[in-house]
Amino acid sequence: MRSRYLMMAMVGAMGLSGCANLGQVPAWEKGNLAKPSMGFDTDVLGQKFDQHIYASRENSSGGYAVGGGGCGCN
Repeated sequence: MRSRYLMMAMVGAMGLSGCANLGQVPAWEKGNLAKPSMGFDTDVLGQKFDQHIYASRENSSGGYAVGGGGCGCN
């Protein structure tokens, strides 16, 4: 039983060590991180279509993260 807790603690420590800060990004590599292809949503046309649908449903702009049909019955 004690070895199980020890093993779980070691696995947890190894998992958290992957989140450690390994240093700063050099200045010459920051340009690569700023490229549009490094974004979470790389489909620009699809993103604009989704924004249009949400704006139409909410009958206003800025309702991108809100669900519902605009009738107040979310």
